[in-house]
Amino acid sequence: MDQAREEHAKRLLNDKLLNEAFDKLEENIVSTWNTTSVRDVDAREQCWLSLRLLANIKVHLTSIIETGEMAKKFQEYQL
Repeated sequence: MDQAREEHAKRLLNDKLLNEAFDKLEENIVSTWNTTSVRDVDAREQCWLSLRLLANIKVHLTSIIETGEMAKKFQEYQL
């Protein structure tokens, strides 16, 4: 895995402004979800999908970091 890519992912996950943006988006989506009518299935599904997307972005960045760390260990132990 590319070292620069791993470092960039770490910076993004540790970036206060980006985390604030993710948190605010999540708050807004949950608030919208909580105020939708039970019958408004489309809006509720859109909120759920939006929350999943936010989570998947974080998981992807974490995966880049973990893959890089695993590659370093493999090199270290020559596996």
